[in-house]
Amino acid sequence: MTLGHGIDRAADSPHGPAGSTLEGVMSAPIVVHQPSRTGGRSVTVHSHGRDEILGTAYSDHDLVVFLQAAGVDEPGGVLDDARWVEWRGGRPHGWRTA
Repeated sequence: MTLGHGIDRAADSPHGPAGSTLEGVMSAPIVVHQPSRTGGRSVTVHSHGRDEILGTAYSDHDLVVFLQAAGVDEPGGVLDDARWVEWRGGRPHGWRTA
């Protein structure tokens, strides 16, 4: 599987994607941040040693569109893969505040 922005991962690699590290622990290169007070979640991708904002997603469809534009092959297939996407501050696929 390939992620644009210089992050590549073989589909059968046991090491997962080339995400950022925190004290030697790998993290997913795509982060869906906590829902905002007005709804929607910021989406970032880690590449080339920095985080890039892809936009604010209000649905799984929005997220898939962002990932497709970023060069992710089969973006719908990575949403529930913790090696690729980290859902922070809320349940996965939850787009509104509690």
